[in-house]
Amino acid sequence: MNEKNYAQMTEQELREEIAKLKEKARKAEQLGIVNEFAVYERKAIMASAYLIDPKSIISGEIYRIDGAPGEFFKVEYLKGRFAWGYRLGGERYEEALPISILLPMKEGK
Repeated sequence: MNEKNYAQMTEQELREEIAKLKEKARKAEQLGIVNEFAVYERKAIMASAYLIDPKSIISGEIYRIDGAPGEFFKVEYLKGRFAWGYRLGGERYEEALPISILLPMKEGK
């Protein structure tokens, strides 16, 4: 089977892929297969990044991190579907996060 990578998929194909990955993650979680669950979760996050316009993520802005309440991320620059920067507070080491887990500071924005 000739599989497309996420960049080649249409929005509909991406949404279907995300739904499949989330279902596989749910099943793995039910079976207690933690590492498999984590892999499917990460794949769904990456597929979701292709549904977001990278131009909507602005360098220098601070974002909330989905799934990490109370944690914030300052974007320094974008490379592909990743935002590079650092988490506020604690060690200020550079890391890359998929743009799909960055949420605007204000709700409903």
